[in-house]
Amino acid sequence: MGRKIIAKNKKAFFDYEILEKYEAGIVLEGSEVKAIRQGRVNLKDSFVRIIKGEPFLLNAHISYLDTTNPYFKPDERRARKLLLHRKEIDKLLGKVTKEGLAIVPLSIYLNDKNLVKVEIALARGKKLHDKRETIKKREAEREAKAAIKKYL
Repeated sequence: MGRKIIAKNKKAFFDYEILEKYEAGIVLEGSEVKAIRQGRVNLKDSFVRIIKGEPFLLNAHISYLDTTNPYFKPDERRARKLLLHRKEIDKLLGKVTKEGLAIVPLSIYLNDKNLVKVEIALARGKKLHDKRETIKKREAEREAKAAIKKYL
């Protein structure tokens, strides 16, 4: 699978417990694809909301290039429609409304056909103590690696 990851949402893995992952297409305008290819995209604080039965990526920031036509500059933080199968949308909507889960984008990448795709996930928000646990685990792993390195 030849996927080239362009942007990751590292905060999502820290703030949420990832339950299920989905691949979604994204509706882009004009120079946005070029900007994404150059890595001018930020997924921090972005989320997915289902509005009137259609999923939208909200708060994702795609900067435009210096070469973009000044009269046609799409809004950098506009809502971008995501493309999923109806069954997937219904399943996500059901889980979000019943179980109070969130849908977060994990990464934006180019698939093997060179199309821009968004990896979204059904996620449950972590509580403060869960985050502390994550930090403790990370530090323990770091210390273990350092000890091994020192020993070798």
